[in-house]
Amino acid sequence: MAFIMRADLINSGIWANEFGLDKVQSGVLFGAGIWPFAISIILFSLFIDRVGYKFAMLFSFVCYTIFGALALMAYGTVDAATPETLEVARSSAWLYLYWGSVILGLGNGTVEAFINPVVATLFKDEKSKWLNILHAGWPAGLVCGGILFIVLGNAIQADWRVLIAFMFAPALLYLFILLKAKFPVNERVAAGSSYRDMLGELGIVGALVAFTLIFFQLGQVIPNWPGWLTWALILISVGSFGAYCRKLGDPLLICLVAIMMPVAITELGTDGAISGLMAAPLKEMGWSPTLVLIYTSAIMMVLRFNAGPVIQKMTPLGLLMACSAVAIIGLYLLSFAHGLIFIFTAATIYGVAKSYFWPTMLGIVSEQTPRGGALTLNAIAGIGMLCVGIIGSPIIGYFQESSANVAIADQMPDVHESIVEARDFQLGGYSMAEYTAVSQSKINTLPDSQSKQATKIQEQATQSSLARIAIFPAVMLLSYIALFLFFKSRGGYRPKVIGEAH
Repeated sequence: MAFIMRADLINSGIWANEFGLDKVQSGVLFGAGIWPFAISIILFSLFIDRVGYKFAMLFSFVCYTIFGALALMAYGTVDAATPETLEVARSSAWLYLYWGSVILGLGNGTVEAFINPVVATLFKDEKSKWLNILHAGWPAGLVCGGILFIVLGNAIQADWRVLIAFMFAPALLYLFILLKAKFPVNERVAAGSSYRDMLGELGIVGALVAFTLIFFQLGQVIPNWPGWLTWALILISVGSFGAYCRKLGDPLLICLVAIMMPVAITELGTDGAISGLMAAPLKEMGWSPTLVLIYTSAIMMVLRFNAGPVIQKMTPLGLLMACSAVAIIGLYLLSFAHGLIFIFTAATIYGVAKSYFWPTMLGIVSEQTPRGGALTLNAIAGIGMLCVGIIGSPIIGYFQESSANVAIADQMPDVHESIVEARDFQLGGYSMAEYTAVSQSKINTLPDSQSKQATKIQEQATQSSLARIAIFPAVMLLSYIALFLFFKSRGGYRPKVIGEAH
């Protein structure tokens, strides 16, 4: 709920109007609530067994409280400003909102850092089933938050603090329920597996992937981050990690880490493009585009809550193979779908497919690397989220820009050169690649008829690029088939028990 409520305030333009944010600032503000999530879930897992799950729970609640306080301070700063002091007040409010969003992201990541291993420990005989049920809470929160945003529309427009107040209802309930709860000892700790064993499951290779993504992400979001600092921090972190654990990592886990990258891109990276595609016909009918999110999240919520029988019948790997195949079909259909019924049918097919990817992958990691405890379970989730922002979104963006560039060159060759520009993709303080992009500002300078034509071509090309994104579930399908054959050669898929021979 906290995630979607903040996203709604940004995407609806409510915060942009009140605080004078442009699209770049709004994008930075949105990202500030995401990247800390991915970093905190990995780093917190390194010591969560030592500080305790209750400490992590309290820390996350403090983060929610600080976010709420900073958001209210931002409101008060602008509300008390005079016309002469408004710009200064908005600059101060921007800092409150930015750091509040970063802290909220840390809190959200900490929740997942402790709740994943808690559920895996409580239900160690059916980890994939119960992790799916746990992660039904994510789309359930999106559904609740989305419905609240629609129902409270006028009240929010009048005073957006109403939405912040509603965010604290589940947060306070969460605190009340868990404050007196007795948390279980992690399966790894209870079995006497050492801290070094836990680090060894992730190993040097896994740590290299995780720390590389973490520091490249920081280099992307922190202004004036020098490129040499990225590599220095990676070298120090991975070197220290490797010197202590002295293991390369569990080979199966390394394979799962590699597979998690296209999984995350398929599940999270395509959401924006698909939501935009579905929102267009809804807007024409006068309906709220937020219904798209509610609809797709409701599908995911229902399927995850009822994942047990499906996993029992198909096994985790069988389910992931089937979902990968269906995702390919869904993305292909979406690439040329037109009309409300066709678009929603294709989106439903894709929504069903992607529902099981994330929690089932976590289930397999937990079942196959129990010695890794909280670290391996949470590291793969963090790696997936970081991969979306650092690798997935730029790749998907490149697919879209490339398709639009080619389409406009073919259909409007006389204006093509005047509306494209060379751009540079920066990552971690380094210039990674140059690409050609269609400039919306330059399109807007064209005569009205040409501007509308170019915009239409751009929209169609963006949609058609979804067929190219199907490469990711295709890679996943081949990977899951390979894993299926691997386990079949060893007598079939079964969870690993701490203490048994590798």
